[in-house]
Amino acid sequence: MTEDAGKIKKRSITIAGHRTSITLEDIFWEALKNIASAKGISRQTLIEGIDKTRTTSLSSALRVYAMKEVLKN
Repeated sequence: MTEDAGKIKKRSITIAGHRTSITLEDIFWEALKNIASAKGISRQTLIEGIDKTRTTSLSSALRVYAMKEVLKN
């Protein structure tokens, strides 16, 4: 893990036709990228799927999803 793993990064994406900003630590962006790659989908598609089923803020839902996936392995 790099020193920058906890660095916050804000990204803008489009979900269901609407632009939104997501703020996550670098380590979560990296985890989501790796999870999406392992599933053979884009990170965008992964995030859209998580967004459809979330009951909390999108950033929180992404963090929880990433942690659950990492802990499975």
